[in-house]
Amino acid sequence: MSSILLGKKKILRHLLNPEISCLQKKSVWIDCGVHAREWIGPAFCQWFVKEALSSYKYDSVMTRLLNHLDFFIMPVFNVDGYRFSWNTDRFWRKTRSKNHKFHCRGVDANRNWKVKWCDEGASSHPCDDTYCGPFPESEPEVKAVAKFLRKHKRHMKAYISIHAYAQMLLYPYSYKYAAIPNFNCSAAQNAVTALYSAYGVRYRYGPAATTLYVSSGSSIDWAYKNGIPYAFAFELRDTGHFGFLLPESLIKPTCAETLKAVKAIASGLLKKCNTDRNKFSYI
Repeated sequence: MSSILLGKKKILRHLLNPEISCLQKKSVWIDCGVHAREWIGPAFCQWFVKEALSSYKYDSVMTRLLNHLDFFIMPVFNVDGYRFSWNTDRFWRKTRSKNHKFHCRGVDANRNWKVKWCDEGASSHPCDDTYCGPFPESEPEVKAVAKFLRKHKRHMKAYISIHAYAQMLLYPYSYKYAAIPNFNCSAAQNAVTALYSAYGVRYRYGPAATTLYVSSGSSIDWAYKNGIPYAFAFELRDTGHFGFLLPESLIKPTCAETLKAVKAIASGLLKKCNTDRNKFSYI
């Protein structure tokens, strides 16, 4: 691994140095592990970084993406909850923050964003799995990511959050039964088509509320409301047979097919740039 890292300094600078990377290029944010028990998420984020490092200059699509876009990867969003799911409760979902009035711990990090906070699809009770928290961005994990995205929103053009399970690709809105006005769903369609090409796994796509369920305070709604035009949440394999207990044998194919979908979304950003060279002259 060290030889790969030393040979790919340019990629590492793009992936890991926000102060350098955000100055010129369009950016893509990917986070995984928002919900602790969804282990396939962190596996994918690590897979993405591995593929980015190892396939640069060998894979023409990946090379072009890394040359023209900056990718910011958060492998484990909910670190404390993720650790707790490994050591204590395999099906733990929330963060591990303390509550001074209840013995219950944690907040649903995907109900804690400042957009229709604690409305339909979220709970105000600290013991519930969908607890929205005492106030928006109460969780340090959510607050830190929101702060970073707000700071760099001028260049941040895609927000992708990796979840499980359901085999879906979702986009806003989550908090109401409506699609984004004038939204062209070709990006989602291209992504699920690319994913299907790997192993023939079918994904549904559409607005989160109508495709999955209504939820308020979600990260994709917040990203879109804060000016990030492409906001997606993946619900990876499977549809319930294994659920959160996806076997080891399915990690590689799930990550490989999801990588195709993410590359399709990112490639769409480049096509959009190339149609307007005056506006995006740095591409």
